[in-house]
Amino acid sequence: MNTTHLYLSLIPQGLIASMLDPWEFGAYYALGANVHSRGEAIFFEVDQAGLPAGEFPLHLIGERCVAKPDGSPKKSVYLSIYRVLSRIPVSALGNLYLVTRDGQTLELTRSEYIREPDRQAHLYQEFCPIDPMVVSCLDPLEFCRAITDLSRPVHVPRIVFSQLSLRGLAHDPMNGEAHDLPYPNLQHLREVLASLLSVDSKSSKLFLKQVNEGVFYRTIRGGFYVGDQWDFAFYRFPDVEELEAHHFAWWRSAQAS
Repeated sequence: MNTTHLYLSLIPQGLIASMLDPWEFGAYYALGANVHSRGEAIFFEVDQAGLPAGEFPLHLIGERCVAKPDGSPKKSVYLSIYRVLSRIPVSALGNLYLVTRDGQTLELTRSEYIREPDRQAHLYQEFCPIDPMVVSCLDPLEFCRAITDLSRPVHVPRIVFSQLSLRGLAHDPMNGEAHDLPYPNLQHLREVLASLLSVDSKSSKLFLKQVNEGVFYRTIRGGFYVGDQWDFAFYRFPDVEELEAHHFAWWRSAQAS
């Protein structure tokens, strides 16, 4: 008997039912097939029982997510593509899957979030429902709470983002070492960071309106975060030693992207 999975895709946003397991789905979704374009993919597995009643057309799963006449599995049935993340409670989100451009998939599980020691600056790549890169003096939990604050004129109901390494720029934007940082226009990044750390600056500043280079897997620091005003989840990203020892194929693919 085939199992049906429910996935929340972030690139692009969508709720998808599939008979493929996460690794098969990751390869299918990243490598392209007819309606899909090639590229990285990030998705959560979703607990159907944790979804609000009547929010999504879940009856379509039984009707459409069935094996083909030749016995091959149904790869995807789209259930929603609009404001999906905001309608799925954080508690209903399961493991997170990171897929490289050539279809290698890494599974992340929830971890305990421990607030970091004070740092001068952070760099965040947002994925859903918006996708800029932002520098901030706020740690991940504070940043999540700030950007989902309903009292602010600019906010989102819920957000998924990762933290990226700044190397020496985190403490000394203009003179710190930036060895191997792949971000576009490093001089602009230095200037935005310097402005952020100046007296009476805003707590966060926009670095890039939109990221065209894809997902910066090889400079992820800490991991991935999802949350709103009430709930928050952290998915720890393995360190380099773990990646080389236990996820070598994925890590090699991520560095080549």
